Amino acid sequence: MTTTLAPAASFDVAAVRRDFPLLSPELHGRPFVYLDSANTTQKPESVIRASDRFYRETNANIHRSTYRLSEAATAAYEGAREKVRKYLNARSSREIVFTRGTTEAINLLATSFGQAFVKAGDEILITGMEHHSNIVPWQLLCERTGAKLRVIPIDDRGDLVLDDLGRLLTERTKLLGVVHVSNALGTVNPVKALIGYAHGKGVPVLVDAAQSVPHLGVDVQALDCDFLAFSGHKVYGPTGIGALYGKESWLAKMPPYQGGGDMIASVTFEKSSWAELPAKFEAGTGNLAGAVALGAALDYVTALGLPRIAAHEHEILDYATARLSELPGLRIVGRAKEKASVVSFVLGDVHPHDVGTILDQEGVCVRTGHHCAQPVMTRYDLPATVRASFGLYNTREEVDALVAGLRKVLEVFGA
Repeated sequence: MTTTLAPAASFDVAAVRRDFPLLSPELHGRPFVYLDSANTTQKPESVIRASDRFYRETNANIHRSTYRLSEAATAAYEGAREKVRKYLNARSSREIVFTRGTTEAINLLATSFGQAFVKAGDEILITGMEHHSNIVPWQLLCERTGAKLRVIPIDDRGDLVLDDLGRLLTERTKLLGVVHVSNALGTVNPVKALIGYAHGKGVPVLVDAAQSVPHLGVDVQALDCDFLAFSGHKVYGPTGIGALYGKESWLAKMPPYQGGGDMIASVTFEKSSWAELPAKFEAGTGNLAGAVALGAALDYVTALGLPRIAAHEHEILDYATARLSELPGLRIVGRAKEKASVVSFVLGDVHPHDVGTILDQEGVCVRTGHHCAQPVMTRYDLPATVRASFGLYNTREEVDALVAGLRKVLEVFGA
C-alpha cells in the first residue's frame, strides 16, 4: 500500500474524533489534548466493539476443534490475517506471522534468522536512529554468535549519512535493518532505495514499520523488503498484537522461534516436525481477540483513506512546526528533508520532564524522555526531548493548546 497526499480539506476531523470515546473527556478541568500517538494511538469505537464482540459471541480456541464456535473463531482469526495481508499487499497470508508487536517480531527474526544464517565474523547493519527494539535483539545475536553490529550514522538534521554505505554494507553483511519512520525524530527514511541497494549486494532487508503503517501505509511488494514488522496499537488497534511479514522463501528456511502447540506437524520423543507457514512461528494460543480487533482497525484506516489521513497529518505537522518555532529558546530536534507525524524539541534549559509535567497540568499529553532511542539522544548530546506526535484525530486547536502550555512553562521558569 503506497500513499499519495490528498487535499486535507476533504478530511472531516470533527467527525473522526466522534469515533474515539476517550477523546471527549476533560483532563484536570481542561480539554483533553492527546499528542502521544507515536507511543500508542487511541482506539475507535469499532475496534473496541470488535474485541468485545469476539468475547461475547465467538470466543473459543482455534485450529483445534470441529464444533461450530471454534470454527467461527478460527475464521475470525484467519480473516484478520487476510486483512493484514491485504493492508500490506503481501502475496500470501502464509507470509503474515502474528506476534505481540514489533518488538517480538524483530526478536523472532533475530533469533530464527540468526540461528540459520549468522555466524562468527558476519555483520548486521542497522541505522543510528533505530528504536531499541531494532538494536538490542541484534546485539544479543552478535553476543551469541560472534557477529558484529555496524551502524549507518545520522547527520545534524536527522537524515541518514549514506556516503559510506558501500563501506558499511559488505560481503560480510547478513541483513540490513532500517526504521521506515523514526519515532524519535520523525525522519522518513528512503527505504525503497536502501532495499534496492542492499539487494544489489545480495543482502536481505528488514523494515521497522511501526511508525509508517499508521501514517504512510506500506506495500511490501512495491518496496520488495524481505521482512517488515509493525504493532497493532500504533495503528488504532489493541495492544499485544502485531505482525511480522516475511517473504515465504525466507520464512521457509528459518527454524521455529518457540515450541509448543499449533506449530507442530507431529511430535514423538525422538523428533518433531513443524507445521506449514505461518503456524510454524505461532506457538501456543495467540491473542485471538486482539487479532480480530487489529483487523477492525485496519478496516477503519482503510475506510478513511490513507492519502486523506496522510495529507491531514502532514498539514498538522507543518502547522505545529511553524507554531513551535515562534517560541523563544525552543529548538526542534530533527529537521530531516522528509518527516511524518513527529516533532521533538527542547525548551531552553528546562528539563523535558519538567515541561511534560506542566503540560499535563494544562491537559496536554506528550512524551518526554529518550523515546526508546538512547543512541539518538547521545548523537545530539541530549538527555531527553519533548515529543509531540500526531494521529488522524489531531487538530490545529490542539497544537495551539500545546503552544499555550509551553508559554506557561516559560512563565514558570522565568524564561
